[in-house]
Amino acid sequence: MLDNHACKQHIRAVHDAMDVLNGKWTISIIAVLCYHQQRRFSDILSDVKGISNKMLSKELKEMEMNKLITRTVMDTQPVTVYYELTDYGQKLQAVIKNLSDWGSEHRKKIIEE
Repeated sequence: MLDNHACKQHIRAVHDAMDVLNGKWTISIIAVLCYHQQRRFSDILSDVKGISNKMLSKELKEMEMNKLITRTVMDTQPVTVYYELTDYGQKLQAVIKNLSDWGSEHRKKIIEE
């Protein structure tokens, strides 16, 4: 069992993580980038149902600021921009996998009842 100080540190760490992942679409975007190494803006826009251009742009900028993704501009005509998880962002793959597994289990449990 955690002592009170360790518990407070644990809760603070969870809050820190949630501050980074708190955007309505952030986890969905990370999930897309977990399964596709590189995605263009338009690909992510079609993969994440319901997100607007403006919101996707905002979320991607915040994720780049938090060092979760990189934005690569290719010198093509027209210009091509790719987004991908950084090495740091890839550490979230296990979290996304666990969340996905739990979500599948939860869906089955709710449907069964």
